[in-house]
This record gives sequence, structure tokens and C-alpha cells, in this order.
Amino acid sequence: METNDYPALYRSADRSSSTEQHEYLSLLRTEYGLLIFAAILSMGFSEHSLYHVLYALVFVLAAAVLLFRAVRKPEQDWYRCRALAESIKTSTWRYMMRAEPFVDAPTVQVPRAEFRNFLAEILRANRHIGSGIADELAAEHQITPRMEEIRSLDLEARKKMYKEQRIDNQRKWYAKKSSDNREASKIWVVATILVYIAATVTVLLKIAKPEWILLPTEPLIVLAASFIGWIQIKKFNELASAYALTAHEIGILQPRLDEINDEVSFSDFVNEAELAFSREHTQWVARQHQE
Repeated sequence: METNDYPALYRSADRSSSTEQHEYLSLLRTEYGLLIFAAILSMGFSEHSLYHVLYALVFVLAAAVLLFRAVRKPEQDWYRCRALAESIKTSTWRYMMRAEPFVDAPTVQVPRAEFRNFLAEILRANRHIGSGIADELAAEHQITPRMEEIRSLDLEARKKMYKEQRIDNQRKWYAKKSSDNREASKIWVVATILVYIAATVTVLLKIAKPEWILLPTEPLIVLAASFIGWIQIKKFNELASAYALTAHEIGILQPRLDEINDEVSFSDFVNEAELAFSREHTQWVARQHQE
């Protein structure tokens, strides 16, 4: 499944989620950068009035960025659009696999109508983020030809598709994300420790070399605080553990697929697997709101 094979609403929400995430993290980086720059200016390289005007201006800019972020709240649209996209994605797989509530009916129009009703209902429930959803895809298919093609496959072909394109894909994704977050945590912790060591050295140098007045102790302190803040925001260790557990859960669930030989059992399996994916995402959203 390629991104373009999913409903247009999914692609709009997914694109908007990425945009809002980028904006939120960019604003945070800007704030941290301005504070570090202010700490550097605090070392007093000049007594000129323009120097102090620049120093004050940095704080004004930092306050403006903070105010903009507080009013704009891009993180809220990020979480909501991500939740919307994941809800549509999991229901899309249910539809393609003929799982509850989109099981076979006398005519294909029945599950199609149920899926369209689901999209309409979820869109109504998320009207509050309507302005945040990308609108350039609004005229495209909500039930794509690829979705219909996969739904028309026989049971064995759909089982193979679900295993390779969904189960294996998700398991690899969670395992990779767990590894990436654990590695990122190590890098940021080591970087923070190095900054602590550098700050300690500058403090000791003030004792050994009191004539050295331009030692960057304060900038290093702010830099260390920024690193700690970034680690807290990104939740590297917490996400690494959560993603690893989900990957193991999928691994335990996966062998059951080979034992399934009827539509009802396959529907139950798909719903159980999609519930596991949805549960992890629900927990992810909850973790983000704990900031």
C-alpha cells in the first residue's frame, strides 16, 4: 500500500500532522536558540548601547515566539491530526480485509456505504480541527481503486497482503522506532554530560585564572538546560520502551495468522491486530499531552 492508495481524508490529516509537528518543533528550537544566544550576549562582549539593545531584543523575540506558540498551539493540531489519520488508516485496513464492521454483504455497496458513513462521522467528530486539515486533496477518492482491488481478493491473498503489508510493516516500524529512540537518548545524554563537564571546567578556570573574564559558563548552563528540555519533550526512553513492547505484542500475535482458514476468524484477527496498533497510538497521544 502506497500513501496515495489510502483515502484522501487520511492523506490530508497525515500531511497536516507532519506540517504541525514541524512547526511546533521549529518554534521550540527557535526559543532554545534565542535563549542560548541571550546567554552568550550576557558575557558582556561590549558596553556599547546597541549591544544592550540587541541583548534586550533577543528576549523580546523569545517572548514573541513563546506567545505565538501559546496562541497558535500547533502541538494540539499535530496530536489531533495524527489521531484522525491513524483512526482512518486502521479502519481502511478493516475495510480492505472485510473485517467487522465492514464484512461481506449481498452487494458491495453496503460496506462501501458503511465506510463512507464512518468517514463522515469521524469528520463531524473532528470539526474543531477542520482548519488544520490540508484541503488540496478534498476532491480525491475516499475509497480508492486500490482499496477495492484488495478487498476483492480471496481469503488467502488478503491474508498474505495483511501479513506482508500491515503486520510485518508495523512490527519493523515499531522495532526501528524503538532502536532509533534508544540511540537518540544515548546521544543526547552524552551530549548533556559533555556540556556539564565543559561548564565545570569553566568554573574551575575562574578559580585558576581569575583574569579570564570571558568564560562561557552561563551559555553552557543554558545549553545543558535546553538539552534536558529537548530530552523531556521527545521522551526518547519512554517511547523506546513502548515501541519495543508493541513490536513484541505484534510478534506474539503474528503466528496465529497462519492458522486462520475462514472469514470470521480472519475478521477477529484483523480487529485484534488493529486494536493493538490503535492502543499504542492512543497511549502515544496521552504521553504527548503529559508535557
